[in-house]
Amino acid sequence: MEYRQLGKTSVNISVISFGCMSLGQDQAVNDSLIRSAIDAGINLFDTADIYDKGQNERSVGHALRGIRDKVILCTKVGNVVKADGSGLDWNPSPPHILKSVDESLQRLQTDYIDLYQLHGGTIDDPRAEIIATFEKLQQQGKIRYYGISSIRPNVIREYVAQSPISSVMMQYSLLDRRPEETALSLLKENDISVLVRGALAQGLLAGKPARDYTGYDKETVRQLQEIIKRYSSPERSAAQTALQFVLKNPAVTSAVTGIRTPEQLTELTKRVPQLTDEEYATIKAAAAPNRYTDHR
Repeated sequence: MEYRQLGKTSVNISVISFGCMSLGQDQAVNDSLIRSAIDAGINLFDTADIYDKGQNERSVGHALRGIRDKVILCTKVGNVVKADGSGLDWNPSPPHILKSVDESLQRLQTDYIDLYQLHGGTIDDPRAEIIATFEKLQQQGKIRYYGISSIRPNVIREYVAQSPISSVMMQYSLLDRRPEETALSLLKENDISVLVRGALAQGLLAGKPARDYTGYDKETVRQLQEIIKRYSSPERSAAQTALQFVLKNPAVTSAVTGIRTPEQLTELTKRVPQLTDEEYATIKAAAAPNRYTDHR
């Protein structure tokens, strides 16, 4: 497993990370899968307080009992499940963050979180208060570092300008190249890690049938699926090629990937040939990158 530096910190994280939202309800299976992932070299595990209404954090905490110090543990805050279960409300207020971090610590069975992330964000949020709250949690030792999970360029720019965030988690793949316009270069220039989610584009780059996606029509998606297949082989599957595409960008530190089975874990963590510069350039040239239309 390859490791890269998390922002300006002294922490190195695996280029393939574990997106724990993919975990199921069987605790014994989750325990085995997480511990196998650690054995395979994965050291970053990402969850959120709203996943399965907190049960996901509980499951991760259970799986990491006795080996907590071997991993970089990440969770998120800001979304609130509505009382009737019909959706989410947004609450980035300091009182909510301070209450939520203690609840996450309890569920995760730990006394600190390595990377605490704001789970979204709008341009109208009280950023100065949010940043001050994260700084307070650092001083208290409840979190080591903090970042945001956002695809909004205007929000990302403001946090880069106003705070020492260590990371930004964002959707990025061959089928969603919107971050290439400004966000990736901005974060690279400021030594802020990009944690990629959605590198497999909801499975479209790993074998699922083509459909419209992030502004690309079905036919363009099909063409991009074909070029991924063209540069895949028995030594590097389509899913691995899609991961190599995002990891080739110098701004990207890790691809946070949902893993549901031991077979997926084996496929996604085995050492494979990296894309050559020529392969990478050819894949990028296969279609024009899409662009954000909102929150610019």
